[in-house]
Amino acid sequence: MTEYIQGSYAFCAHCGAETKEEPIDGHLVKVCSKACGFAFFNNPTPVVAVIVETPDGVVLAHNVLWPQGMFSLITGYVDPLEVPEQTALRETKEELGLDARDVTFVGHYMFEAKNQLIIAFAVKAEGTIQLNHELDEYKLIPVDKLKGWPSATGQAVTDWLNQIVA
Repeated sequence: MTEYIQGSYAFCAHCGAETKEEPIDGHLVKVCSKACGFAFFNNPTPVVAVIVETPDGVVLAHNVLWPQGMFSLITGYVDPLEVPEQTALRETKEELGLDARDVTFVGHYMFEAKNQLIIAFAVKAEGTIQLNHELDEYKLIPVDKLKGWPSATGQAVTDWLNQIVA
């Protein structure tokens, strides 16, 4: 049986009764002890990662909440009623002020530390970079100098580089 419950959910989100752990479809799940129907499966949150390619290189950005020197792709949560391709375009505009086009699916990856499903896309973008309040620094890395790293976003970079070389 797979156990992947995170978060407490000691009480039912629907009726307030205590919850208990119960096996459902091979997974240990928090369910309502009063049988109101609530079950907490802890499904991953969909997050889009965007490889933003400009004429000068790929944009890697530093989030204000991260340790100094840590740069990564542009990322963002998928909004309600939004498809991931729209998220890629929206996040590129919101975080970098760039107009993006040619959205290409790269792959999907688990970011287990935050229980997120990373859905990676590459876009071509133009304009002048204008960082929003979430970012405080960026780097432009020429495609021939870009290398992946061990995390989910870095795996996406590696896969994208393999796709464009193939």
